[in-house]
Amino acid sequence: MISTMKTLKTIFAAALTMVSFAAAAQSTDEVVSKYVAAMGGAEKLASLKTVKMEGNINTQGVDVGVTITKKHLVGMRLDLEIMGTSNFQIATPTKGWVFMPVMQQTEPQEMEAEQLKSVQSQLDVHGSLFNYKEKGYTLVAEGTEKIDGKDAHKLKLTKDGKEVNYFVDAASGYIVRTTTKINAQGTEMVVENNYGDYKKNAEGFVFPYTNTNSQGVITFDKISANVAVDDKIFSN
Repeated sequence: MISTMKTLKTIFAAALTMVSFAAAAQSTDEVVSKYVAAMGGAEKLASLKTVKMEGNINTQGVDVGVTITKKHLVGMRLDLEIMGTSNFQIATPTKGWVFMPVMQQTEPQEMEAEQLKSVQSQLDVHGSLFNYKEKGYTLVAEGTEKIDGKDAHKLKLTKDGKEVNYFVDAASGYIVRTTTKINAQGTEMVVENNYGDYKKNAEGFVFPYTNTNSQGVITFDKISANVAVDDKIFSN
């Protein structure tokens, strides 16, 4: 049970929230342009305002119901149904809260500053690579690596001392992996997320429907875009 509880804490941190050199590297802007095109184009991405993702996490043989709701630059809420309990994590531009009755919590606790900082980039539903210069990021191309036997361009995105590595499939333009350092319960760790099963949803937006990391696999059954989201869900 102790091991499972530690895993659940890590799920919160990781879910909020993805070597061998080969082909010649492209410029950062060429790679980003291909990524934006793969995701439907700049105009389509810019029109995305809200996202609601529903599915489950399979970790250590246990299925956990998950719903992630985001409103662009306003808030993000992660809901987990675990062992008959309703748990949530909320992040906004200024504050965050965690409520885990499965861990015997009786009321929401304010998120630690480092943890909040580590998830705030996810408030951007367009993704950090889209219009990265205008958002104050520095992006550097670091060659091409093999991801599951396929060439992927490695990009290092930096802002305010935080680095995230993106691996963009050379053929499709999709992000297939990210790696970043996060702070979870006072411990720094490297989180690797692998993305797959990209497809268009009912509104014509492209999303990865699977996300695999060391804690398990998140599979989304339904992803809705530009649905009505009440700001009240981002308060504790």
